[in-house]
Amino acid sequence: MTTLVIGANGQIGRQVCAIAHRQGHPIRAMIRSAEQRDWFEQQGIETVVADLEDDFASAFEGCDQVLFTAGSGPNTGPDKTLLIDLYAATRVADEASRQGLDRMLMVSAMRAEQPLQAPEKLRPYMAAKFAADAYLRSSKVDHVIVKPGRLTDDDATGRVATSLDETGGNNQISRANVAQALVYLLGQRKIRNHETVLLDGEREIAEALGD
Repeated sequence: MTTLVIGANGQIGRQVCAIAHRQGHPIRAMIRSAEQRDWFEQQGIETVVADLEDDFASAFEGCDQVLFTAGSGPNTGPDKTLLIDLYAATRVADEASRQGLDRMLMVSAMRAEQPLQAPEKLRPYMAAKFAADAYLRSSKVDHVIVKPGRLTDDDATGRVATSLDETGGNNQISRANVAQALVYLLGQRKIRNHETVLLDGEREIAEALGD
């Protein structure tokens, strides 16, 4: 019942790994290089070195679900956005299906379905997320797609919303709250073929996302 966390060394990924490990969820952190291993080993978290731009199939062995929270990052160009946020995401969906994993959880973005309405510099990213989400929906693996709003570094509150109507139009969510929500979803195996917007709000995560 191990979850492979792809993008484990990212800002959300590290928090997911730490929380999940503390709560007793078996996880494996997929990292890009051995130099990233120290932090995870200090936490007692299992790691596997694999590159999304190379062959990563062996990282899935022994896992029954995968969380994709990888991203090309804000300082790369559209080429890396295509390779990581789109192409790698589709390859992960294919590998999850090929190896018979139970579910794939995808971190997408709110309003990814409207990339032309995003600020110009974000349009390639949003288009990549839109296409990756569509590919996952049509794949053979069950899925959960989480669509956070604008990410902040605020502390976790453990309280979220799933629509702008709940927040009065506030489109923000802390990475810490996203991480807590993802860990909750990791343990809710009956939630599948489901999509949700995720924002800072007033409801407890279990109430907002269902149990």
